[in-house]
Amino acid sequence: MNGERTKERPWSRRYYARCTVADLVASEPTAIYSQLFEHSDFDIELPTRDSWINATEVLQNGLKDVDPGAHLFFEFNVPRVGRRIDAVLVVGNALVIIEFKVGSKNFPSHAVEQVWDYALDLKNFHSESHDKTIVPILVCTEASDSLARLDLIQQRQDVYEPIKATPNLLGAAVNAALTVASGSEIDPAQWSAGFYSPTPTIIDAAIALYGGHSVAEISRSDASAVNLSETFDTVARIIESSSRNRQKAVCFVTGVPGAGKTLVGLNAATQHTNKDDKLYSVFLSGNGPLVAILQEALARDKVERENKLGKKLTKSTARSEVKAFIQNVHHFRDDGLADMSRAPIEHVALFDEAQRAWDQTQTASFMKRKKGRADFAMSEPEFLISCMDRHDDWAVVVCLVGGGQEINTGEAGIGEWVEAIMRSYPDWHVYVSPNLRDSEFAAGKALDMLKGHAHTTFEPNLHLSVSMRSFRAENVSHLVKNILDLEIAEAKRHLAELQDRYPIVLTRDLQAAKTWVRKRAQGSERCGMMVSSQAYRLRPLAIDVRPKIDPVHWFLGPRDDVRSSYFLEEAATEFDIQGLEVDWSVVVWDADFRHNGTGWENWSFTGGKWQRINAAQRRLYQKNAYRVLLTRARQGMAIVVPEGNDEDYSRKVGFYDPSFGYLTSLGITRL
Repeated sequence: MNGERTKERPWSRRYYARCTVADLVASEPTAIYSQLFEHSDFDIELPTRDSWINATEVLQNGLKDVDPGAHLFFEFNVPRVGRRIDAVLVVGNALVIIEFKVGSKNFPSHAVEQVWDYALDLKNFHSESHDKTIVPILVCTEASDSLARLDLIQQRQDVYEPIKATPNLLGAAVNAALTVASGSEIDPAQWSAGFYSPTPTIIDAAIALYGGHSVAEISRSDASAVNLSETFDTVARIIESSSRNRQKAVCFVTGVPGAGKTLVGLNAATQHTNKDDKLYSVFLSGNGPLVAILQEALARDKVERENKLGKKLTKSTARSEVKAFIQNVHHFRDDGLADMSRAPIEHVALFDEAQRAWDQTQTASFMKRKKGRADFAMSEPEFLISCMDRHDDWAVVVCLVGGGQEINTGEAGIGEWVEAIMRSYPDWHVYVSPNLRDSEFAAGKALDMLKGHAHTTFEPNLHLSVSMRSFRAENVSHLVKNILDLEIAEAKRHLAELQDRYPIVLTRDLQAAKTWVRKRAQGSERCGMMVSSQAYRLRPLAIDVRPKIDPVHWFLGPRDDVRSSYFLEEAATEFDIQGLEVDWSVVVWDADFRHNGTGWENWSFTGGKWQRINAAQRRLYQKNAYRVLLTRARQGMAIVVPEGNDEDYSRKVGFYDPSFGYLTSLGITRL
């Protein structure tokens, strides 16, 4: 959809227009356009109008011999990516997805992936499409019939590879779809009323929000996930109230893994990207790969959207705009150090994974080594609050808090934020999720201190309770916890529940794992290989963790880019992948975290040999590293435990066999 969002109306319709094939054939193309225009949430540019009318004419001619009682839904919403399908034809027992590329003389691969993604989106996220036959059709209006491909190749779960059709062959393509459809006839009204449970990747979500879409458009519509919108509304209300009453506040948002904490922060930031906006906001993260990927993805999307409107925008200009409101927290900190009296331009700072901010010891060490400040006496939370406290009128810090994800030295936990407020900023208002008391957030004694704080408000809506990371199985994180905590009975139970929805396989053969993943990744579904940052003895398998990957190319590169995750050549570590995800993963398990037949052992390869890790904190970090790796795939994963080699003292068979035996004993399918 072209154009910036300008019309103020609630999102209530999943489609812009609907009619039977009989009505379509009998109507003027402009009549359909009028319906589309009326229900659009965007200003309609001339190219969009012409495309709609052109596509309508193609449909009228191509579907004239199709069942006149079949139903067409125009501009059907795809919440996960904030886009709309040009047309969905509900005919008999088939769903036919029709996407137009008006003026295209060939069938570009990105367009094929796009319509394929739409079909997969319906199959995975739309309640009334789970058990339906879905056939996507790409219509390129200026392509020659010789380039078309009408043969049908079935893929996963009754979703077919896209048909490539020209206007002349659209009717034949629909008839081909009907020959493979199975099941009972679809009721169009019931189908269109089905609820959506989309789970966008953080990249998809950020692009959609920056493009002007709302949280409601890209989030689940079933009752179990209502609190995502409620949480954002609560945060927005706190920000607005602080501005109106000239108050300073810190707000803690908690949530289970994958529940959408980052999405809440990005939504708030993308709502206020204009520096003249009194609620101008900045999204901060200490996760360098995440920041770099989001900045690049949003810049690319901005350029693409502007170019479609005939406006010239350079990548560097777009990137500068994005970097203004999505920043690495360390850059924000350095800017605050440059002038200790100047308030930042932003009145609202949204800090992702706030529990990972540095404690005073780590901050002081960094300041002494890197900044030449030997007397720095504040933790990172206290310094960041001090920067926002420089405003004379009001300021808000929103802390997005996760639990059980610490993987690096010096992470202060959420307690330091609370202690900093009690110690140095007693006049600040504090809005807290009651779930911050849960043990996984490690707030401990610091949270009890708030009982005596005069400006503490508990807000239940500041907790996100529903995981949305794995749309196939929300219990993946529970399974991984069971595996790592040696809870064998529970692991077997969760694994049995997951097998049909979220396949997990186990192998000793890396190439077999790669082949398995490649065969399952359809459309633009992303696959990737990942390993522990301590997996130093995978080099015989051509996996070397010492050279750092370029996360932008790894996560955003297309299938034909050798630097992309699709090639399964470069492995991402827990530091590269935390906060991000792929659809299908290959996780290679080295001897740094090994099972000995009764429990886990932690090892570090140092100075040419393995050495036991005894420090409790380092053992926890290593365990959490594998927790991150095993929870990054949205649809399924292949786990590889190498064979080992007794001729190599650093890769003895005994280092690997017990781990493979333990995972096998849980019932993970052998590949």
